[in-house]
Amino acid sequence: MSFFDNILGDYSQDLAIDLGTANTLVAVRGEGIVLNEPSVVAIDRSEERVLAVGIDAKRMVGRTPGSISAIRPLKDGVIADFDVTEVMLRYFIEKARERKYPWSPRPRVVVCIPSGVTSVEKRAVFEATIQAGARQAYLIEEPMAAAIGANLPIEDPTGSMVVDIGGGTTEVAVIAMGGVVVSKSIRIAGDEFDRTILEHVRNAYNLSIGERTAEDIKIKVGSAAPLKEELDVEVNGRDVMNGLPKTVRIESEEIRKALSRPLDEVSKAVKDALDATPPDLASDLMYYGILLTGGGGMLRGLDQRLRAETGVPVNVSPTALENVVTGCAKVLEANALGGGFVQGSAQ
Repeated sequence: MSFFDNILGDYSQDLAIDLGTANTLVAVRGEGIVLNEPSVVAIDRSEERVLAVGIDAKRMVGRTPGSISAIRPLKDGVIADFDVTEVMLRYFIEKARERKYPWSPRPRVVVCIPSGVTSVEKRAVFEATIQAGARQAYLIEEPMAAAIGANLPIEDPTGSMVVDIGGGTTEVAVIAMGGVVVSKSIRIAGDEFDRTILEHVRNAYNLSIGERTAEDIKIKVGSAAPLKEELDVEVNGRDVMNGLPKTVRIESEEIRKALSRPLDEVSKAVKDALDATPPDLASDLMYYGILLTGGGGMLRGLDQRLRAETGVPVNVSPTALENVVTGCAKVLEANALGGGFVQGSAQ
């Protein structure tokens, strides 16, 4: 850290970043969430230059010529392409900051990470954040951040369980006394739901669709439990037999059946965490229940399915998409970067 940054550090716009496989959210300390964009970068390989980041880049997914690649630099919650991640982070950091003065210092940045990442993967996030322009970088595990953001009583001696289903990972954690007592992390989440739908449509209808269409089907008709009124959706794609455009109508029942495999893995992770939870904390969960958060946690009927399979009350957070970045921001605002659930700093 430079002398300049150290002297003016109190005036920096510190940032909280939920660096997700599918979307990245950024909050500014004292201001709240200022940015929510897809974690996508469009690159022109022929000229080796970045064309677009975020929303503009996602519009290019599946629609680019051969020389242009729309890249998602994170896979299963971790960095798959370091250089592209650095470019994306730098763009988001610069976009979120409001430079009131030409001498504005670099910000401190808190980044959320999956609980199951390795030390090498953590180091990659540290380095990418610093290279992208942070003065200092801190890491906090996603389930802890989600619990803080959802206002769960994490400092109390009672147990709280969070199931955070993002794009790349599902994080399950039991938290008490300001620490994680039990945690499970699996690399099956929203992206796997989309891939499963894409494969089902191809196998059942000989219809080739893109990731965006699969995600759209999930949002419109996807479910984990029977619906009071079943839904259907019209889907456009390319016939794999003759290569011509084709339209089919798909019903929610078949999508639910297709999603049963990845949902079984999510249920297993939750049950494994419950099985490893100390008896006294497990009894707390029967009273307080399980909190579902993250975009994948909003899948229709998932709370009903988990309730039926575990016997524990399950609630969907009304702020499911924002809890992780909100929790990070609260840590910043409380200046609790020395807390036990925040991991180190790189300069």
